[in-house]
Amino acid sequence: MRLLTVVRHAKSSWDHPELSDFERPLNDRGRRDAPRMAAWARQALGVPDRIVSSPALRALTTARLFADAFGIDSHQLLIQPRIYEAALPTLLRLVRGFDDADRHVMLFGHNPGLSELAHALARCPFDDLPTCAVAQIALPIEHWALLAEHDGALRDYQFPKRLRD
Repeated sequence: MRLLTVVRHAKSSWDHPELSDFERPLNDRGRRDAPRMAAWARQALGVPDRIVSSPALRALTTARLFADAFGIDSHQLLIQPRIYEAALPTLLRLVRGFDDADRHVMLFGHNPGLSELAHALARCPFDDLPTCAVAQIALPIEHWALLAEHDGALRDYQFPKRLRD
């Protein structure tokens, strides 16, 4: 069995219109939510073998905050440019290429791609992942290359607003 945990980046700032979409940082809420969600994920889901992140600032910052909470070394965090603005076929190819030594991978990125990926792999109770939402999918495969659509099962799903309530 493999575990894929998808994490949408935390809430980003629109305060600097001169910045490109790629360069947008987290806003105050995002900087508060990411460590809280990371603490929940560590307790509920365990520490992943590998973190793979989009290079966009908001996603990479979120991934680094999770890595810090997990006590993960920087060599366990891979930056993957294909995640930024990726559609479902690109994300499926990316996951199928994961190293089989990593049984649990946490993938940080963006909507709509991550929501589409989660729905392609398992039945999910959401339409779109909210910012900083975490969805863990159990996959009954021995090798990442064998990933097939609709084979997974959603093990857990959490988002910041639910933790605050």
